[in-house]
Amino acid sequence: MPSYSFVLNGRRVTVEAPADMPLLWVLRDLLDVTGPKYGCGVGVCRACTSHLDGAEIQPCVVPVADCADREVTTIEGLADGDRLHPVQQAWLDCDVSQCGFCQPGQIMAAAALLEKTAHPTDAEIDRIENVCRCGTYSRIREAIKKASVHGGRGPSAQAGERQDLSGPE
Repeated sequence: MPSYSFVLNGRRVTVEAPADMPLLWVLRDLLDVTGPKYGCGVGVCRACTSHLDGAEIQPCVVPVADCADREVTTIEGLADGDRLHPVQQAWLDCDVSQCGFCQPGQIMAAAALLEKTAHPTDAEIDRIENVCRCGTYSRIREAIKKASVHGGRGPSAQAGERQDLSGPE
């Protein structure tokens, strides 16, 4: 079986897996990274949203072979140690989560948006197509706007304030 090396949340990893195995299964089943959630398996619900070389991806449809020698970031790698990313902090401040299942993907999509557009419009925020069955879209928009006020990039919370935002396993 072939092996693939890539940087995952700042740490180099190597896995043995079939070339066409979706990155989501590699993350969850081989590397025990449970933040990205399995929702639909076809890239539509976006519960698994993560970043590949800083760009938003849906790992349920990205083969692990496409990740070789690249950088993968999941919700677990978004914060910097105990300092939350501004989007994570805004999610807490705006009390976005209800069930929490889609929130890692929502946060990763919002972080990717803010990397491209520091102060997005409502229309740009509405282009985030992650599905939230609880319907917290108005709080999601509020949190993205709050994070954009603080630059939307990089960690923001003080040490000791880190909370688990990876959602239910």
